[in-house]
Amino acid sequence: MRKFQLLFAAIAVCAITSTQAQDVSVDEIIDGYFENTGGKDAWANLKGIKMTAKVNQGGMEIPLEIVQLADGRQYTQFTFQGMTLRQGVYDGETLWGTNFQSMKAEKSDAESTENMKLDANDFPDSFLNYKDKGYTAELLGTETIEGAETYKVKLTKEPRMMDGKEVEDVSFYYFDTEAFVPLAVDQEIKQGPQAGSIGRSTMSDYQEVDGLYFPFSLTQGVKDGPSQPLIIESIELNPEVSESTFAFPQEGDN
Repeated sequence: MRKFQLLFAAIAVCAITSTQAQDVSVDEIIDGYFENTGGKDAWANLKGIKMTAKVNQGGMEIPLEIVQLADGRQYTQFTFQGMTLRQGVYDGETLWGTNFQSMKAEKSDAESTENMKLDANDFPDSFLNYKDKGYTAELLGTETIEGAETYKVKLTKEPRMMDGKEVEDVSFYYFDTEAFVPLAVDQEIKQGPQAGSIGRSTMSDYQEVDGLYFPFSLTQGVKDGPSQPLIIESIELNPEVSESTFAFPQEGDN
């Protein structure tokens, strides 16, 4: 926390950064982001992404496979104690995952499935043609994130349902002021034991994959609290994935 005697200096700095933020528009930031990461046309023509990654849980390294396709289908697959499990599997209609108590596939409720359908609109990026999706983006100024100067952009998407109530869907993105790539995203946690806290995801180590740039180092956690690192080992664009991979297992399937 800043000391009281630095209050006026802090106000002066805020005034300066606010003026600097007005030198660029929110659409210039977003256009710069896509231009610097491969171009809007290339992103719009992307049909799918397959990521191989790993996380560390309690000293145990867990390999992940994450697939997202342009038509909304997706899954996360991980190997744990010799078992290959899937979560967040969506075939375009049904959302399902593994119940860790029964270790069997289980369909998600209707509310979660409808929210997943909304998320499918965001492939490959929420900001791509965001106005056509009915989203709004607002530049709020500048802010320092882990030593880097960033533009703070508020993105408002269509509301979603949680526990039978309609809630707003708002995220705050922090774009590097030089490279125009996002370095962090904040969003209020709406459900669970951490409800009311601010969740923060960070992105770094941008690398080129077939002409497009992706962050290969990610973290997800609570702002100013613990976070879980995710290390991307490889990214494959436009992968061939069997339709059966997304299908909810029938009785007797392994």
